[in-house]
Amino acid sequence: MPEQDLKTTSTAFDPQSLAGLFDLRDRVAYVPGGYGGIGEAIAWGLAQAGAKVAVSGRDEARAMELAATLRAAGHDALGLAMDAHSVPDIQRSVDAVQRHFGALDLLLNCVGIQREQALLDVSEEAFDEVVQVNLKSAMFLAQAAAGHQIAGGRGGRQVHLLSVRAQLGLRGRGYSAYASSKGALVMLIRQHASELAPHGITVNGIAPTVVRTEMARHWLDNPVTHQQVLDRIPLGRVAEPSDVAGPAVFFCSPAAAFVTGQVLYLDGGITASQ
Repeated sequence: MPEQDLKTTSTAFDPQSLAGLFDLRDRVAYVPGGYGGIGEAIAWGLAQAGAKVAVSGRDEARAMELAATLRAAGHDALGLAMDAHSVPDIQRSVDAVQRHFGALDLLLNCVGIQREQALLDVSEEAFDEVVQVNLKSAMFLAQAAAGHQIAGGRGGRQVHLLSVRAQLGLRGRGYSAYASSKGALVMLIRQHASELAPHGITVNGIAPTVVRTEMARHWLDNPVTHQQVLDRIPLGRVAEPSDVAGPAVFFCSPAAAFVTGQVLYLDGGITASQ
């Protein structure tokens, strides 16, 4: 292209456009599953970026305890109960966040369970529960949040926590329900990203490998399985909760305004090498 054409078609870069790339002040975030090891780190990351944060789960006392700790540190926070097995309760909790803060901008879905059963032993009850909690609840959390985000008219963000098992099977373990629910959630993210884009709402996912939390204790307390985990990860360590909080803040921030329908595999290089 001639130099003259470049001058007439390019837009001057404004350095001020980079100010506040990770500023979440005046934004309201809802973190279902927010008092678990990963969810708590995400809740703190959002709060420290300036967001008002609501956390929920089946154990209302734990949610309220985390909210109280956040408030004691100077953040605006709310704790409430939510049962991911119940669509009406999902809707109730989302409505409660909107009612309390007067807005709902960011959904960070950290809800998830695993019922490990070998293929020949998978029960209908366990399979249905995993799909209910990992996939169906994500669908209706997204729907409820989107209703308020669209009505609010200022766009928004939705981020779902997945797993590297959304892309990779696992030899020697019973992961049929878990892997299939997380794999389906990838497509739910892509579909919702497509539908919500006209409203300025982005939808993305974060898919970690093993994270050092209570849920991973059965892997990490056993020297054999701990070493097996490390052997699969090129970076040679498991993820820390803070490793997940950073991408969560990114996806919710102005820095990710043009990113939607994507899944970030937070796996230390596993999917790059398998």
